Amino acid sequence: MLALRLTRGAHPAVHLRRLLVATAAAGTGFLLLCTLGYAMAHQDDPRGSLLRLAWCLTPLATTVYFALAVARTDPGTRPRPGLAAIGLGPARLMAVSAATTALSCLLGSMVALLFFLHLRGDLTGMPFDGAGADFLAPEKPLPLPAALTLLGLVPVIASVTVAVAMRPRDDRPKGTGRSYGRFGARGTAAAKETFGSYGRFKAHLAAGSRAAGAARVGAGSTPPARASETPPPETQAPHLAPHALPPTPREAPKGLPWGIAVLAAGLAVEAYAGKQPTTPLPGGLTGGAPATLIGWLLTAIGLALAGPGLTHLCGRLLQSAHPGALRLLAGRVLMAEATRIGRPLGVVCAVASGTYAMTTLHGTATTPQIGPLTTLGLLLVTGCTLATLATAAVEAKHARADTTAALLRLGAPATMLRSAAALRAGAVLALFGPLTLVVAELAALPLTR
Repeated sequence: MLALRLTRGAHPAVHLRRLLVATAAAGTGFLLLCTLGYAMAHQDDPRGSLLRLAWCLTPLATTVYFALAVARTDPGTRPRPGLAAIGLGPARLMAVSAATTALSCLLGSMVALLFFLHLRGDLTGMPFDGAGADFLAPEKPLPLPAALTLLGLVPVIASVTVAVAMRPRDDRPKGTGRSYGRFGARGTAAAKETFGSYGRFKAHLAAGSRAAGAARVGAGSTPPARASETPPPETQAPHLAPHALPPTPREAPKGLPWGIAVLAAGLAVEAYAGKQPTTPLPGGLTGGAPATLIGWLLTAIGLALAGPGLTHLCGRLLQSAHPGALRLLAGRVLMAEATRIGRPLGVVCAVASGTYAMTTLHGTATTPQIGPLTTLGLLLVTGCTLATLATAAVEAKHARADTTAALLRLGAPATMLRSAAALRAGAVLALFGPLTLVVAELAALPLTR
């Protein structure tokens, strides 16, 4: 009930993202049901049915990944002060987010079932003069348990993934024990404070006066200063205030070496697969060895692992060679958001390289045409990856909202912020664009020989 209330009272943009998740779930569920229909119509070809089911795993993975990105940007399930007092702690908000994701995916699965039954002719007459009888099996009764099992894959996997990814975590460093202050107050003290040091020289009164002075400064008043004291750097140069700068990342993402290793392994497997006997693929795709599919999968995983490290490298290169304010701001933002937007960028790079390779292979007249189900799968994978990247960009924009507001208060022009965003996009395209073309050419090379 709480998930329904939060869903109903959300912003229209949040409803649009949830509707996109439901649409992706509907497309994936329809592909799974068509796989079931093909298995019913071709019971003498179990290998072809398993191969079609394996091809459905890619749209399923991209749909779940998109649902996770939408759940992370949902403002209704974001922890806020005061929610724990009414029973909405981190664990409860995680459960609400998983339930909301399951509701969106269930809606899409029901739409897929109704559309599949309509095409089979179970609800009305069979449309399109029976053109889809090859994968609908209209002459055979639909096994309802098998259909419901396939339709339940997307909601169950998506909700479990959201619950695991958004589970409450302890952000304290490893090896740091929990300490208790006076009167059982929970916290971690930087240094132990004895009773004598607390009472000696009125230390507690001095601390209270410093806290009151800081509060007056935050309220807009100017604390009295001694003649011998110099004003702090923030008072002398407000444009250099530390809180107005993007946060500096502590260290670079550690997945770049692993990503390069997995990417090299995937390309090596694809090169080895070019010498193996081919296997016909469903939907009009060019035939290839089974190892080719494994190589493509390893390539995609390698690009996804290397994406954050490459994005961090883009930010570091932007700040090299005596950067100005514009390049410094763009580079710092890219480095700070490398983990958030780097992995979606790597996935988009993998999908774009695969699409380019398939386009190159199907450019000849002797290649069979791609079927409608394969077209639907390609649209699902491409659309989900692009929507995931856009959602991650929106999440990054919300994460740096305080920094943007501080820059605007300090007099930074809005054109400078837009120029920094354009510079970040150009730097990312300059690195990931050639990388996508190189990977696509190497991926298509074994299949063109």
